[in-house]
Amino acid sequence: MTKPLIALYQPDIPGNTGSILRLGACLGLGIHIIGPAGFDMTDRALKRAGMDYIEMATLTRHDGWEEFEAWRQAEARRLVLMTTQSATPYAGTDGEAIAARDVVLFGRESAGVPPKVHDAADARLTIPMVEGRRSLNLAMSVAIVAGEITRRFGLNAVPPHA
Repeated sequence: MTKPLIALYQPDIPGNTGSILRLGACLGLGIHIIGPAGFDMTDRALKRAGMDYIEMATLTRHDGWEEFEAWRQAEARRLVLMTTQSATPYAGTDGEAIAARDVVLFGRESAGVPPKVHDAADARLTIPMVEGRRSLNLAMSVAIVAGEITRRFGLNAVPPHA
């Protein structure tokens, strides 16, 4: 079964990336990192946040945007950008919702994504927030969307023991 993937565009904060890798490992979601990251991928904070789950994560690294785009187009995957510049909620109707062949892209903590990346998106979705709030933490945003992906696609989720 084809599953949606999570992609991070040039992440800045190793602790967030480590937490996202741990989340991906626990939910069975593939994580793609589009470089360059704002830290060394061997960073201590990355390892601390990801713990021993980093080795279990399905991680694909791309040296840059062009490499990622070539891979995505070869795989015929739709690009869904999570952005505060959209009015369409991530858990929308079927025509707006995340689909199985999607790559759900999250921007840098410090700057989001540049216009060329924004323009390349096939869809732009947002996490609705209280008016006047700017944004959520990257790891929290990914967790919210990963929860919806898991709910809709049942990705390797195991019910808790009774």
